[in-house]
Order: sequence, then C-alpha cells, then structure tokens
Amino acid sequence: MRIVSLIPSATEILFAVGAGDDVVGVTFECDHPAEARERRVVSTSAMPEGLTPREIDDFVAAAMAAGEDLYRLDAGALTDLDADLVVTQDLCAVCAIDVGTVDDALRHLGCRAEVATVDPHTLDDVLASVTDIGRLTGRAEQAAALVASLEERLATVAELVAGRARPRVLVLEWTDPPFAPGHWIPEMVTRAGGEPTLGTAGAKSVRVTWEDAVGSAPDVVVCAPCGFDLEGAAALAQDVRHRFPGVPVWAVDADGHFARPGPRLVDGVEVLAGILHPDAVEASPHCRRV
Repeated sequence: MRIVSLIPSATEILFAVGAGDDVVGVTFECDHPAEARERRVVSTSAMPEGLTPREIDDFVAAAMAAGEDLYRLDAGALTDLDADLVVTQDLCAVCAIDVGTVDDALRHLGCRAEVATVDPHTLDDVLASVTDIGRLTGRAEQAAALVASLEERLATVAELVAGRARPRVLVLEWTDPPFAPGHWIPEMVTRAGGEPTLGTAGAKSVRVTWEDAVGSAPDVVVCAPCGFDLEGAAALAQDVRHRFPGVPVWAVDADGHFARPGPRLVDGVEVLAGILHPDAVEASPHCRRV
C-alpha cells in the first residue's frame, strides 16, 4: 500500500501502528516521528513565515473571508506518488488542506486512491481514529494494542488524581487575540484532575476577550498556542503573564501534545496532571513555568 498523509496527526498514527514504511507523502508540518521528514512533501503553507500571532490571526481571518485555502497541494507530487490511500481531515481549515480540495484534485488527476477522512472532536474520537486507520492499513492488531496502552495510561492518571482538589484551569489556545480551547482540550484538563474555566469539550475553540479570560478566575493558566512548540509557547506565555498576577502561568509543547489529535494527546494529559498535581504525578520535561 502507498499512503499519502495530509495531516500531521494522521502521519503520527500511521507510524505508531506500524504503517510508516507505506507512507510515501506527507505535509510540510509532519515532523513526528523524525522519519516522516524523509517522505515527499505534497502540501505546503500559503502563509508567509515570521508573522506574529496577531498577524497570523489576521491572515487566517482574511483568507477564510475570501474563501482562499491556507495550504497548497502539489498535484504533481500526488500523481508521481500513485497513492492507494490518502488520509486527510474535515475538522479545521486552519489545520490542514480542505478535504474538498483533495477530492477535486484527485478527480482532476484521474487518481483512484481511497480518501479516508478523520474528524475527531473528543479523546474517544481520537482513539477511534487510531482504530480506523489501523483497519484501513491492515494493522488492526497493532492499532488495538496502541489504543489499549493509551487507555491504560489515561486510567493511571485518573487513579493518581482521584479525590484531589481540582484547580480551575484556563488553557489559552491562542494569545493574540486570546482563544478558549475546544475539541479534546477541555476534556484533557478534566482527565488531568482540573476544571476548565473556558471552552467546551467537543466544540470548536472560540475567540474570547482578556476580560473573559481574567474574569474566569483561573488557579492555573496554561499557554498552549496551536502550532507552537515549548520554546515558542514559553515566549508567548511571557507576554500574557502580567495579565494574571499571582496565578502560575505554564507553557507547554502545544504542537506535540495538545493541538494534534493523535496518540501524544495522552502525553498532554500526563503533562497537565504533573502541573496540577505535582505531589501525585511526576513532573514532565515538556512544560515550563514562566
């Protein structure tokens, strides 16, 4: 089987279930595991480099209003790779190329590859997508073992934080302007032994005001800006720290453990649990108090 992955989380899942050798094409963002960087890049960003968070938000908003794609699909690469399976998403136009664009390109090229669309909104959905991708790639047993191991780790966290006071947690999915988290992130907070102050599990992330953010009265603030690693998140966390005097502000590896709906979301739950309950859960190197 020859597989093209058009979303980083799917790339991670494919390698995690043992289908990495079948992956022939990826996006420019597919950087985990490291071997993914060796595959041909078929999707790139239309966004200029070096923009500030505010400039990124403005660029995305303008593109969405104009009906423009944020990603460029290399149709020539798709033709050359002769894929049997293309894995994409229908979750967020900001996260990856739109599934409609993929379908149109494949029809134009006369490509008969199967298109698998993943659309997870919760942690259970993410685990189900692992099962689905395992089935599609003939790795059902490996996928089942991976899901079982992830569920076991989540159960371990639940046991460690059970019965403890639950801090109020504000997760910032973006910082300029501030966004409250949606999809699986509020659930991650809950599973880690906290109570999300803003954001709705399973729903989309939403723009909020700083008055909303501060007024939610968090005990802990976690800076997890989509698309940023730990170093980038730490820099942005420094910029918002003054808004929450006396409240601990943490930065996390958002790109690795929060934004991508793949196996490493469980790492994110463990990171959060270590932040919220350091006397019960071992601290993670993938976070930093600023």
